[in-house]
This record gives sequence, structure tokens and C-alpha cells, in this order.
Amino acid sequence: MIRKSFHLELEELKDDVMKMGNLVEAAICRAVQSLKERNVELARQVEDDDDLVDNLQLEIEDRCLAMLALQQPMAGDLRTIGTALKIVTDLERIGDHAVDIARVTIALQGQPLIKPLIDIPRMANLSIKMIHDVLTAYVNRDAKMAYSLKPLEEEVDSLNKQVFRELLLIMMENPTTIRQATHLMFVAQYLERAADHATNVAEWVIYMVQGKRGNINAEIPEELG
Repeated sequence: MIRKSFHLELEELKDDVMKMGNLVEAAICRAVQSLKERNVELARQVEDDDDLVDNLQLEIEDRCLAMLALQQPMAGDLRTIGTALKIVTDLERIGDHAVDIARVTIALQGQPLIKPLIDIPRMANLSIKMIHDVLTAYVNRDAKMAYSLKPLEEEVDSLNKQVFRELLLIMMENPTTIRQATHLMFVAQYLERAADHATNVAEWVIYMVQGKRGNINAEIPEELG
């Protein structure tokens, strides 16, 4: 009976991590939407909703620590709880980057964009897909899917460099664009960091499933091939 209750707690823990993941995934989406649409009200909503993410992180951490103290889990169950503790830190930071992007929208309100937003939304879509896929890998305990994030991360990195180069040229040609161009560079950097945090989550999923630290830049193990 005690063991059954413990496994119900593990399921509830997984549900809470997924809930937090869905919140930050939506936050990134809405933050970039606010920038594209110059929607300051939406940007402020992203700021306000970050409290939900922060509070949920604290709740999950408290739940994990209580389970460790009271249940004294072993092996796979211990890895599951430890992984949740690690994952929520990366998810919270993704939420922070959504707020960072929203604040750029607020800082640029009333200003026409110096260039159409093309690559930044592409970066956002890739980062959102990475978050979505790694949460799916987490809930399904799918290490192979966690490894599949590598090409997405590489594409995000490539787009980040492309955005930097394009904005640098714009600044060199017209110094009056420096302030806005710098803000847009930061947006690309925030999205690249969000993708990095999704990668961190993927590597913790691999650890949870396989019992050893994963590296998605390494070759996929033969048993998962």
C-alpha cells in the first residue's frame, strides 16, 4: 500500500513537471508573438505569468525533497526524483528568457522595426519544438527522442549567428539603429539559451532512463539506434 502511494506521488510529480514545461513553452511563444505584433499588453502578461512558473518550481522542489526524506527511494525512483529537481531549474530559466523577450517588446514600443522579423520567429519555433519534444521524451522516458534534439539545437545556433551578422551590418550602415539592433540581438541570444536549457533537460532525461549522464552531441548508443 505504501509503495502504491509512492508511485502515485511519482506520477503527480511528473504531471507537475509537465505543467511547468507547458507554461514555459507557452511563455516563449507569447513573448515572441508580442514582439512580432508590437503587443505590449501581451508582453506584460508574460511578465505577470512568470510568477506561476516560479511558484510551481518551488512546489516541485518541496515535493521532491519531501519524497527523498520520507520515502528514501533507490535506483530508478531516485533518478526520477533527482531528474525532476534538475529539470525544473532549466525550465524556470526558460521562463526567465521569455520574460526577457517580453521586456524587449516593452522597450521597443512605438518604434518601427529596423528589419522584418524572419529568423527570430524561426528560432522561436525551433526552441518551442525542442521544449515540446523534450517534455514528451521526459513523460515517455524516451532517451532516443532526447538525443533527437541535437540537429534542432544546431539549427538554432546557426540562426543566432545569422541574426547577429545581419544586425551588425545594419548597425554599421546606420548607427541610429544600434539601440534596437542590440535589443534584437539579445532576443536571438535569449532563444539560443532557451534551446540550450532544453538540451540540458534532454541530457537529464537520458540520465533518468539510462542511469548515466547523457550528452546529445555524442553518438546515439547502439541500443537506441
